[in-house]
Amino acid sequence: MIPSQTRQLVDQIFSLQWCRDNLVVPLETGPSLPPKPTRLTVAIGNFSYLATIGEFIKKRVSENGFECQFVEKPADEIQALLDQAAQERLISGDSIATTDFSDDEILDALKQADEDSNNEFKFDFDDSEEEIIEEQTEDLSVEMLGSKIQQAAAKILIHSCRSDVSDIHVEPRQDDYNIRVRRDGVMQNYVKIPRSAGIKLTACLKNMARMDIAERRASQDGKIKRRFEGQIMEFRCATAAGKYGEKMVMRILKSDSEMLDLDMLISNDKVRTQFRSIINEPNGIIIVSGPTGSGKSTTLASALREKDSGELNIITAEDPIEYELGGNIQQFPVVRAKGQTFANLLRTFLRQDPDVILIGETRDPETAESSMDAAETGHLVFTTLHANSASSSLTRLMDMEVPGYKLNASLRGVLAQRLLRKVCPECSTERPINDAESQFTGLMMGTNIRSATTLSAEEKQQRKQEDTLCTRCNGTGYQGRIGTYELMKVSKNIRDAIKQQKSTHEIEGIAMEDGMITLKNYAIDLIKKQLTTISELKKICNTEF
Repeated sequence: MIPSQTRQLVDQIFSLQWCRDNLVVPLETGPSLPPKPTRLTVAIGNFSYLATIGEFIKKRVSENGFECQFVEKPADEIQALLDQAAQERLISGDSIATTDFSDDEILDALKQADEDSNNEFKFDFDDSEEEIIEEQTEDLSVEMLGSKIQQAAAKILIHSCRSDVSDIHVEPRQDDYNIRVRRDGVMQNYVKIPRSAGIKLTACLKNMARMDIAERRASQDGKIKRRFEGQIMEFRCATAAGKYGEKMVMRILKSDSEMLDLDMLISNDKVRTQFRSIINEPNGIIIVSGPTGSGKSTTLASALREKDSGELNIITAEDPIEYELGGNIQQFPVVRAKGQTFANLLRTFLRQDPDVILIGETRDPETAESSMDAAETGHLVFTTLHANSASSSLTRLMDMEVPGYKLNASLRGVLAQRLLRKVCPECSTERPINDAESQFTGLMMGTNIRSATTLSAEEKQQRKQEDTLCTRCNGTGYQGRIGTYELMKVSKNIRDAIKQQKSTHEIEGIAMEDGMITLKNYAIDLIKKQLTTISELKKICNTEF
């Protein structure tokens, strides 16, 4: 079978991305006895997947006029065949259009951006380990897209790793591409590049993430994994077709984080002690809630590491796996294409003799009820929930039709959290609190707090020329983030409120009477310690004063 035929069958029946995700590749056609249609042999990486995707494959093959025949092949052999098919598509010219763009344009632009952010212009990815480099990827990038483009892509990733960036956005516009990064929870402009350069750069990044370069209309997911300065860095990549082309977003997953320590995360002694007492319960369910990007996964990873004494069987289901926890913790990714959903994995886990189970996210009634059932049968279950406060987490579960009696029987506590930006210690200024701020925070008039020195783009440029720009925060006024927490222990009063189906506001009031420190009060304590600002507090309170 020559690669062009393979690629033709892949595109005709499935898609390259789907084949990669499911370890499936159509191999060859062969004659069948009339009146049967032509036979198509389809290789699959694991026959156990047939229960999930077998009927779908047969249907697609039949719709294209073939009779399906399955064979099992090693996963690496299937990936090699798919790599050949991708390479054939590139060589045939059925990929990105050729442009007159000079490679040096993007490098010059990135170099200028780097000088603006005081970073060195170096490319020092270590691809020495075989598991880090995907076979064929480097050669294709260099040969088909040019080494300078690959350097430019590596340059962006390196800058992001060194600058504590969490997300990279490559955004097409009518006349150019804008590359922005999310740092300390806030989007910041990084560099603008010519449109033709942006198209090639996106193609190179897609190739590194093992996506289908030729497919620019359908959304795709992929992952770039590299070693950088002694750490394994993973970039979770996603593309989406927009008006002016493909937008690409890369989330940086730091596998070897030094922040997985509850003592470093939760600064309030009372909240930390109470949370430790909850996670040491023998059974029940513990929920960590908050919006996307609020640090829920970090908190749970820290809790699991603390519990990993070697005496417990700890199993996780995650989408995706963000931290390599190591030790005795077994981690399993959610793979929906293969039927591995949170709910299905949880049912599997219950046959694995677990003590502690982590369900990465509770997003549907089935997962919620299954988690409660697991907690009721003697297991300690951790999960996350998208909710704005500890009390609203309870009403969210009730909205998922989780019975009140199950909540009362299983729930041990809810930890709500947010991330606030830490004020820059170098350029921030100290000032006394004013009257309006005193009424809002409850702090005494005259209490000294910190104010961030935030600069406009023009002011940054001027200070840069004057050599007075803060090198620590680059004029943003903030550096790093710190968590604010709200821990609601499920007391008898809370159980009574759940039984009576009280409102979110009423449950919050009862929890405060029981001694709960709210997100706001926790943040006010951080302001007193001059770690953050009142403007950051306002973001989580949604209150004007």
